[in-house]
Amino acid sequence: MRAPMSVTELWRYPVKSLQGERLESAEIGPEGIAGDRQWALFDRETGCGLTARRVPDLLFGSARLRADGGVEVVLPDGAVTTDDDTISGWLGRPVTLRPSGSTSGRPRYESPDDNLAETAGWHAFQGAPGAFHDNAGARLSLVTTGTLGTWDRRRFRANVVLEGAGEGGLIGSQVRLGDAVLDVGDPIPRCVMVTRPQPGGIARDTSVLKTIHRERGGDLAVAALVHRPGSVRTGDVLEPA
Repeated sequence: MRAPMSVTELWRYPVKSLQGERLESAEIGPEGIAGDRQWALFDRETGCGLTARRVPDLLFGSARLRADGGVEVVLPDGAVTTDDDTISGWLGRPVTLRPSGSTSGRPRYESPDDNLAETAGWHAFQGAPGAFHDNAGARLSLVTTGTLGTWDRRRFRANVVLEGAGEGGLIGSQVRLGDAVLDVGDPIPRCVMVTRPQPGGIARDTSVLKTIHRERGGDLAVAALVHRPGSVRTGDVLEPA
C-alpha cells in the first residue's frame, strides 16, 4: 500500500520560464493551474518561444497575475512592465509577450541537441496547443520531497510538490487532489534548464543534470492531465480516484 502524500507547495508560472508565484490554493482547469504558462515571450526574429534553456536570463525576471486576469512582468531591477520594448531592452533581443491562443498552430521552442553538453547545437520542437506547456501530455507537473532530496525544488518548476516519496509510482494511475481528478502520465525528461542559476542563491550546477541522467535515466517528476477540474490547496492528501 502506497504511503500517503500531501500537498506541501503549489506553484504557477504565468509567463513561461520566468519566476512564478507560490500559492496556498489554486483552481485546476483543463490546462492546469489557472494562469499557469498562459503567456510566453517570443523572439521576433526567429518566431520561437523563449525558454531559459535558450535564454538563461529569463529566470531572473518574474511574472504575476493581476486582479483583472492580466499579467505583469517584474524585471530584475524591480521595474514592473508589459511593454515589449522594455522587456527587449532587458534581454538584449527583440521579443514580444503573447497570451496563449494568440499564435497560429502550435508554438515552436528550441532545445539543446545534447542536454548534458554546454556547447550543444539546438533544434526546434513544437510545444502543446493552448497554454505554453512543452508537451501536450502535460498540464501539471508533480514531484515529491523524497525525490528532490537536498536539491532546491525551484530548479524543477513543478506545479505540485508533494510531501512523501516516489511520484514514479503514480504513473498510469488516476488520482484525486483536492476536488480535482488527474490522469498521471509519463515521467518528465530534464534538460540543461535545471542547471541554470536563479535568484535566491541558486548557483549554476551542472552536476544536477548529470546526476539525474546517471541515477534516474534523465527523468525527474511526472506529468498529469486533468480528468476533472477542481480546487486544491496545501495540505490536501493525494488519494486514488
